[in-house]
Amino acid sequence: MNLLITGGAGFIGSHVVRRFVLNYPNYQIFNLDALTYAGNLENLKDVEIKENYNFIKGDINDMPFISELFQEHQFDGVIHLAAESHVDRSISDPLDFVQTNVVGTVNILNAFKSCNENNFEGKRFYHVSTDEVYGTLGKDGLFTEQTPYDPRSPYAASKASSDHLVRAYGETYDMPYVISNCSNNYGEYQFPEKLIPLFINNIINNRSLPVYGDGDYTRDWLYVKDHAIAIDHIFHKGKNHETYNIGGFNEWKNLDLVKLLCSLMDQKLGRAKGSSEKLITFIEDRPGHDKRYAIDASKLNKELGWTPSVTFEKGLSKTIDWFLENKKWLENVISGDYVEYYQKQYTQ
Repeated sequence: MNLLITGGAGFIGSHVVRRFVLNYPNYQIFNLDALTYAGNLENLKDVEIKENYNFIKGDINDMPFISELFQEHQFDGVIHLAAESHVDRSISDPLDFVQTNVVGTVNILNAFKSCNENNFEGKRFYHVSTDEVYGTLGKDGLFTEQTPYDPRSPYAASKASSDHLVRAYGETYDMPYVISNCSNNYGEYQFPEKLIPLFINNIINNRSLPVYGDGDYTRDWLYVKDHAIAIDHIFHKGKNHETYNIGGFNEWKNLDLVKLLCSLMDQKLGRAKGSSEKLITFIEDRPGHDKRYAIDASKLNKELGWTPSVTFEKGLSKTIDWFLENKKWLENVISGDYVEYYQKQYTQ
């Protein structure tokens, strides 16, 4: 099988690439990534020498390039993760999100359709999406696969649009597809603009921990390695034209999460209890901030046998340990030194 994974140098994508390269040696894995600010080839240094791993630098917005790529490699499957994904950035610059998440997805869909000429035997298009398409919840209830879409940010709207387009291509052209919508991810290699790695780095450097509003925002948290396993399950065993929610079966208010993180950091850094918590600073809330997300992943659990491997507390502890053991990676990402790594490894 020739399998294309878009966005494979990003946070979630790199974990998916690693899992497929190591677990499916008979597959040829093609990692397509534009290497924008959050794409980092250092995330995959441990698998880049594998014979079934292939890296391609390219932009999903470049339709001629994408068409040629599909014609050359005749991909049997696509796992589409490439996306602009940070809500705050979407508020300040929504056009980039529409271009990449909507137009870029259509480019991949068109290339997949044209390459197979309506003969999709043994093929699969897997679109990876987010729970933010569902909007916000009240104090009770969970997002299910039947929850109506109600996006509240440009990011969420762009992902909702791409979800609809994948389904539309599936129904119009009888294209085999699956979609998953996941909750907040955390874990190793996460770019330090997101809450957990940002706060880990800030605590290490005794910087303030900016918490939006009163911190009373609830999220379901999913360990990224468990997400990669779920994607594996869905790609291989999911039913065509079905959607699967992926969640960690836990909810945390932001402020409670930050306090737990502070406590664990104090222990691991040998600091006095309560030291890191003093760094918490409440800042003005962002526009369109959804109050609560919570995923019902029971369909994935019952039909495909997936369940999270770690509790949030254990996963958070493992994540902190990784960042403390890989300070050089963190420094390189922040400084942009990983660009030099790409030039050294892949530029002739």
